[in-house]
Amino acid sequence: MTNMTLAVPEELMTVMKKHKEIKWSEVAREALREKANQLELMDKLTKKSKLTEKDAIKIGNKIKEDMAKRHGL
Repeated sequence: MTNMTLAVPEELMTVMKKHKEIKWSEVAREALREKANQLELMDKLTKKSKLTEKDAIKIGNKIKEDMAKRHGL
């Protein structure tokens, strides 16, 4: 297994130190595993897509506009 070093904010470290019963390295591994699984699924779903990044941005902007209108913003 490969080792990884990360930096965490002081306030997070304070909470982590209060809960020494938690295996924080396992929590981090699970979070990384979950994110990797999400990315693999996204890659699988979009593998044959012809949607460009420009198209996705345009759709996202349209959704934001419609949501703002719906909520009177």
